Amino acid sequence: MIRVYLLDDHEVVRRGLRELLEVEDDLEVAGESSTAGEATRRIPALRPDVMVLDARLPDGSGIDVCRDVRSVDPSVAGIILTSFDDDDALRAAVMAGASGYLLKDIRGTQLVDSIRRVASGESLLDDDVVARLRKQWGHDVEDPRLADLSPQERRILEHIAEGLTNRQIGETMSLAEKTVKNYVTSVLAKMGLERRTQAAIYVTKHGSQGY
Repeated sequence: MIRVYLLDDHEVVRRGLRELLEVEDDLEVAGESSTAGEATRRIPALRPDVMVLDARLPDGSGIDVCRDVRSVDPSVAGIILTSFDDDDALRAAVMAGASGYLLKDIRGTQLVDSIRRVASGESLLDDDVVARLRKQWGHDVEDPRLADLSPQERRILEHIAEGLTNRQIGETMSLAEKTVKNYVTSVLAKMGLERRTQAAIYVTKHGSQGY
């Protein structure tokens, strides 16, 4: 059974998605919410296989929720479901670790198939598109705040944007988790940011020159 969590601020949309999924023998709705804050709290506890997330919400973004949840539990696959075909949002979704970016005019059967595919570990994003979006990081004019970061801190920033946890960053860079935590704190302080999610969004919007 594939367990799915639904996030959309419109009750009619959530009800329609629930009815669409619950007629399938192998799908069940594990939970739903209308706000990013509630979803960020509930999804890690419920541990669904797939989260279907509205991109734009009154209190945030489904992309933020995807990044926050996957930083805690990377096993939860994320699909961003949106009405907007936006390159910046697509890039942010890629950096948040989403497995799919779908427009809301998708057919019901296609959405059901997409959920099954990402639940099995497949990505709906074209590898070439993902590579192109990641490459675009280095082509904007450098923000002076980036110049304050050491090469090591820039690598930390890159891994934050990829949605890695402190432990995963430590394993990738052969650093102790506590050391990574100290680096993250330093990066946020130098950039005038409060949360790692803000740092990740910064990278997707402005580029991370110099890696």
